[in-house]
Amino acid sequence: MSELLLSTAYMPNLQYIRAIAMSDAAMVEQWETFPKQTYRNRCEIVTAGGRMTLTVPVVKACSHQLTRDVRISYDTPWQSKHWQAIKSAYGSSPFFMYFKDELEPFYRERTEFLLDYNCKILNTLLSILDIKASITLTDDYIRGDAPLYRDLRNVIHPKVRQEQGMDFYDATPYPQVFDSRMPFEPNLSVIDAIFNNGKIES
Repeated sequence: MSELLLSTAYMPNLQYIRAIAMSDAAMVEQWETFPKQTYRNRCEIVTAGGRMTLTVPVVKACSHQLTRDVRISYDTPWQSKHWQAIKSAYGSSPFFMYFKDELEPFYRERTEFLLDYNCKILNTLLSILDIKASITLTDDYIRGDAPLYRDLRNVIHPKVRQEQGMDFYDATPYPQVFDSRMPFEPNLSVIDAIFNNGKIES
């Protein structure tokens, strides 16, 4: 398989993690112009009220700012709000107590740059899941038609239909906290599978 080319992602979804798990190596793009309304600074979980988006606020800058230069904004207490939402959603899940101590520091400690924050989270998630793929950052911007890469930068995206690029993800239902009152929610942040199952579904 060609080397994976991914965007950075905040608490990435199952499709993103499965793609890495099925590859020997992946590169994360850092030289692109930062696009809005993507998984680069947002993730999705499921709560008692349904699917919920958690967004990391970023410092507004020029329209051509590179992803590697995007800074996280701490003008609002988003960390405590995100962690409270996660606790509310998964506090009663089978593996929340087992894994919460590995993830909670991301909601107490501050990291200046979004890319650094996401990379720390990704490394922690891969460690929890015992995924040993090599993850590196791009040295320069890689064109979309580069033949040596499986380019998922714009495939794993909130506005792209899930059936596109889903060969990395089997949407077979697994137990979720609220499955007695609502249908299965597919392709959430991988923390949904971790807290509910202790792993990702194969």
